Amino acid sequence: MFNIYIGYDHREKEAYEVCKHSILKHCSDVNISSLNHKDLRKKGLFTRPWTITPEGTFKDLRDDRPFSTEFAFTRFLVPHIQKEGWALFIDSDMVFTDDVQKLFDLKDENKAVMVVKHDYTYSKDIETIKMDGCKQERYFRKNWSSLILWNCNHPANKALTLEHVNFMSGSWLHAFSWLKEEEIGSLPQEWNWLEGHSDKNISPKNIHYTRGGPWFKDYKKVDYAKEWLAEYGELSLEK
Repeated sequence: MFNIYIGYDHREKEAYEVCKHSILKHCSDVNISSLNHKDLRKKGLFTRPWTITPEGTFKDLRDDRPFSTEFAFTRFLVPHIQKEGWALFIDSDMVFTDDVQKLFDLKDENKAVMVVKHDYTYSKDIETIKMDGCKQERYFRKNWSSLILWNCNHPANKALTLEHVNFMSGSWLHAFSWLKEEEIGSLPQEWNWLEGHSDKNISPKNIHYTRGGPWFKDYKKVDYAKEWLAEYGELSLEK
């Protein structure tokens, strides 16, 4: 059984359900959980305060920085929730086109985490706004943390305490700053293919609509929009 944690944002419930459906479509031997910050707060695992600005965007009150989703920080709680074995965290704005078991087959016991190591080269042509008006933040190791294969047994992850998750800056967490470089394993690009950024010659096993997906009115024509809409259609027929 493979344990998968999907980030949950109440504003994008459809994206969450489609992502979950795409995983189950290709692999039934999975246990899927949502990372809902409200549930985690009730359990005392997540205490990080934030506010919503007059523009309707999130602002973290620990480091006074903006962030785009309700699961921006909760992904780092996975080792505390699972405690042992391997687990996968993914953003909800994804669609899998292949069996997730193949991703778990790539795990390396010597690594604390395994991610797709995206390389961003910023220019004036890079979009500054994503999704429904959220600012496109620039930071070290951007989008590495959008898909994390966690080795919950690895001793290095013991350094990621609940205090760190709830008090350290977002940039510290998303850069995996508690780990050494050699403890961060690399996954093939096709397992976190970024729409609008990744090489179009790559055939994605997991499509990540990082700029915004077809559930937003302004993103109906992005690459692989048809794949998301097809999954949504299948999900609607099953209900």
